[in-house]
Amino acid sequence: MSLSRSARTVLAAATVAAVALPLATTAARAQESGAAAAAPYAGLPSGTKQAKTLVIGIDGATFDTFSRADVPHLKQLMAKGLTARSNLYASPMAPTVSGAGWSSVATGVWPDKHNVKDNNFTAPNHARYPDYATRLETADPATSTLVVGTWSPIPQIVFGAKTDLRIAGGDDEGTTAKAADHLAHGNPDSTFVHLDEVDGAGHSSGSAGDAYLKALHTADAQVGRLLDAVTSRPTYADEDWLVVVTADHGHTPTGGHGGNTPLERGTFVIARGKGIVPGSVRDDVEITDIAPTVLRHEGVATDPAWNLDGTGLAELQPDAFDALRGSLRTPVDETGLPAGTKGWTHTAPEGWSIDNSKMPAGGVTEWRGWAFATDEFWTNAERGQGRETNVRARDVFAVADSDEWDDKAHGAGQFDSTLVSPSYKLNGAAKAILSYATNYRVDGPQTGDVYVAYDGGVPQLVKSYRSDVNTVERLELDVPAGAKSARLSFRYSGTNSAFWTVDQVALGRPNPPSQLAVASLEADTRLLGRPGSDAAWKVTANGVVRTAQGKPVKGAKVTAELTAGGKVHRLTGTTEKDGSVRFKTTVDQGVAEATLTVTEVRHENLAYCGELDPVRTLDLTRPTGHRG
Repeated sequence: MSLSRSARTVLAAATVAAVALPLATTAARAQESGAAAAAPYAGLPSGTKQAKTLVIGIDGATFDTFSRADVPHLKQLMAKGLTARSNLYASPMAPTVSGAGWSSVATGVWPDKHNVKDNNFTAPNHARYPDYATRLETADPATSTLVVGTWSPIPQIVFGAKTDLRIAGGDDEGTTAKAADHLAHGNPDSTFVHLDEVDGAGHSSGSAGDAYLKALHTADAQVGRLLDAVTSRPTYADEDWLVVVTADHGHTPTGGHGGNTPLERGTFVIARGKGIVPGSVRDDVEITDIAPTVLRHEGVATDPAWNLDGTGLAELQPDAFDALRGSLRTPVDETGLPAGTKGWTHTAPEGWSIDNSKMPAGGVTEWRGWAFATDEFWTNAERGQGRETNVRARDVFAVADSDEWDDKAHGAGQFDSTLVSPSYKLNGAAKAILSYATNYRVDGPQTGDVYVAYDGGVPQLVKSYRSDVNTVERLELDVPAGAKSARLSFRYSGTNSAFWTVDQVALGRPNPPSQLAVASLEADTRLLGRPGSDAAWKVTANGVVRTAQGKPVKGAKVTAELTAGGKVHRLTGTTEKDGSVRFKTTVDQGVAEATLTVTEVRHENLAYCGELDPVRTLDLTRPTGHRG
C-alpha cells in the first residue's frame, strides 16, 4: 500500500463494522447446493471439502530481507515446500502498489486485464475477472470462503460479495486473532488472510531499517499462529491443506514503493502441500499462479474462456528456453548491472537457432540479434522504457531489443534477426494451434513477423506486428495435406526502436481426422434347434478395429445393426487387445436374408471419421456354421 501507517489505521477502523458480516446466509447456501444446512461458526458456513487452502499475504514483504530477519516460520515453510521469486510489472502497466498487486493475486490476471492500476479501484474489471473466492462460490455454493484483512479494501473490494464471510481485522493482531479463531473452530474451505504492518514499517523506516526487520519478525509469529490454528483442528489429519504465503510488492531500502527498482518489483510465492517437493526452488512461478492453484486444489478446473494469466503449479511446465538458465552469462557491454550478474546468452537451446545474417556488425554485445535472457537481467539493463510490462514471459525468454543494441556503435543498417524453431512433426491433422507469450512494443520504425514453413518449403506469413501487443497468442494454422513437419520463425527488424519478446512457444496438433478404421467384418450363421417353428438362426459376426496406421485398438466401442424380417437387432461390443470384436444374436428361421452394418465406432482417446464398414448381406438359407 502507499498510504501512511496512520491513514491505513484510520481507514481500517472506520470500516470494520461494515464488513464483518456473512455475505450469504447458511440457509440460502444450503438451498442452492441442495444440501442440509450445516451449523455456522461465528457467521461462517461450515465447509464441505476435505481439500482446504490458506493463503497469507504479507503486505510489502521484501524477500531479500528474509536472510537478515528472524522469520523461523517462513523459513520452515520454505524448507517443507516451494520457494519461487519473481518480478512484478511496473508503469506503464501499473505502479507497484497494493491495489494492483493484491488484485493480481486474487484474480490470476495482470493489471492490464483486471484494470486495478492504483489504490483507488476506480474501474475494476471484476465482472470479467472475479477473485478466486467468487469463482469457488460460483462453481459450488456449498464451498465455505473466508477473507480477513487489515487493509479494508481486501475484504471490501478485492474479494467480492459472493465470499461467505469478509472481515476487516482493524490491525494485524485483530486480523490474526479473528482468522485463527475461524480456522481452529470453524470449517472454512478457502481462507485468505492479509497482514499489513510490514508495509507500514517499510514506509516509516525502509526495508533496510531495524523497524522493518522487527515487523517481519512479528508477521512471522502471526503466520505461525495461523499455521498452529490449522494443525490444531480435530479433523486436520484427514484434511488436505495447501498453504501459500506471498506479497503484493517490495520496498526500497529508504522506504516506499510504486517504482520500478528490483526491490520494489520483487515478490515471491512460498507454497506447502501435497505434491510440492520440500525445499524446491522454481524460477517460473508468478503471483498470478496462486488463484488457479487454489481453484485446482479445491476441485475447480480453470476454463480457457476465463483467459487467466496464471497457471496452477501442478500444470506449470518449463519450456526449452528455461533449460538455458544454468548457462547464462555475465554482462559484457551492459555496465549498469551489478558485476557478476548472470542473465543472458546467444546460445540457443537444442533444436533452436538464430539467423543473424542480416545483422550489422557491432552494437551492444548482449543484444546483437535475438538473445535469451531473464527478467532481472533484461529489465534492469535500462529501466523505465516499458520492459517491466513483460510479465507473461516466465524464467528465461527470447528477446530482440533494437533500442538497447543501438546504444553502442555498429555497422550500417538496422537490427534484423530471425529466431528459428525446431522442426515440429505433424500427424496428418488439417489444423494446428500455434501458441506463445509475446510482448511487442513499438517506439520507432520496426517490424515483427511470424512465419511457418512446411516440409522445408517457402516460409508463409502467419502473423505481423506493427503496434503494441502484450498477450498469449493462439493462432490456428491451416496445415497442407500430406505435410510431415513445420518450422517456425520470428523475424524482428528495427532502428533504435523498442523490443519483442517471445516465450512458451508450442505447436498443438489435434488428432488427425481418421484415427480408427474397421479393417474387417465377417459373419457366419447356423441353425439352432430342430427345423420348424421352434428353430432360429444364430448369427455370429467378427470384426477387427485398427488405427489408420494398422495398429490394433483395444477398448473401442463398436455398434452394429442386423436387419432381418423387418426387425432391427442392435449389437454392441468392445474390442479386445488384438482389436477384435464379436457380436452374437438370433434370427427367426423363417427369415431368408439379413443385412449387417457397422454404425458407429468410438474410443475415449481416438476419433473415428470416414467411411464405416460396408453392409454385409447374409444368406440365412445357407448357413456357414453347423446345424444344431
